[in-house]
Amino acid sequence: MPAFALDAEQRSWCAHVRELAAKHLRPLAEGSEPGRVNRALLEALGELGLLERVFPAAGGTRVPALDLCLLRESLAMECTEAETALALQGLGTYPVVQSGTREQRERWLPEVVAGRAVAAFALSEPGAGSDAAALALAAEPDGEGWRLSGEKCWISNAPEADFATVFARTGEAPGSRGVTAFLVPADRPGLGGEHLDMLSPHPIGTLTFDGVPVTSTDVLGRPGEGFRVAMRTLDLFRPSVGAFAVGMAQAALDASIAHAGVRQAFGGPLKDLQAVGHRLAEMATRTEAARLLVYAAAEAYDSGSAGVARSSAMAKLLATETAQYVVDAAVQLHGAAALVRGHLLEHLYREVRAPRIYEGATEVQRTIIAKELYR
Repeated sequence: MPAFALDAEQRSWCAHVRELAAKHLRPLAEGSEPGRVNRALLEALGELGLLERVFPAAGGTRVPALDLCLLRESLAMECTEAETALALQGLGTYPVVQSGTREQRERWLPEVVAGRAVAAFALSEPGAGSDAAALALAAEPDGEGWRLSGEKCWISNAPEADFATVFARTGEAPGSRGVTAFLVPADRPGLGGEHLDMLSPHPIGTLTFDGVPVTSTDVLGRPGEGFRVAMRTLDLFRPSVGAFAVGMAQAALDASIAHAGVRQAFGGPLKDLQAVGHRLAEMATRTEAARLLVYAAAEAYDSGSAGVARSSAMAKLLATETAQYVVDAAVQLHGAAALVRGHLLEHLYREVRAPRIYEGATEVQRTIIAKELYR
């Protein structure tokens, strides 16, 4: 069997996920308000058992990265809104899974898995995006706890999330070593925020902290080790961002193959034009290369192989850049029809841009890879 080929059970499960997405999830996504949390869609993800696949069985600390990649890729091929909703639940909740107390996990995990509680991962700030260690949200000591003051920006699911994993500077040491992770419920006094109207269709907003109280019972992990909490989550989810990108690329490629086979131009179908055939071949080859690199990174993570940081960065880099190329090429092949609001490719064109920035921009991935080459 070739390296990273899926077995029959995996292929069957992926097909089942795509069927669920097309039949049950896409109708809930269509017509929803852009930039707002779709709670009906989240509840359906819970009822269909898909959110349960993101989180580990009792006693575990994570799901296999390859399973997460297959799930995200399959959903993205049929319904990007469902894929993103599921992924954001995982991103916001995994710090609780990996570093939370028993009480924190028992309070929030059942609600998240059921699709009833919305999670957020609050790391980025107006002055700390790619350079996450530069965050400035202050956690000032206040008796037995702290008061959070400052702002988080570009936070998915904000300000509608029911709780957020919040990273703040408690100052045990300079730089990343002085950051602590907190689990902050949405009903804490002093916590606010607003929606941001952005190109990406999924909900993004700000969170504002005006002396928000937190205590030691809200800490995830240990004080001063919050950056490690963040990186452990991103290490797991970074390859699966690549899987999301591969799913979008495959959807665009499939649409292009179908369109070129029936669209008549210059006396025959588009597919018979050499320029079109070569473009489709390039799109297919890049998509498959990205898929294999994503699977390889996921298996490296699952096996604990050396060089996980490098392989994960390579997977996200290649897959997100590939998806941008493939979706753009698909729009070009379809012409003006692809620019009509509501067309699959119009939607993908808006959706595909953000993954090249979030969870480590393309330039950050290249920096990681370069450093790993000399490690």
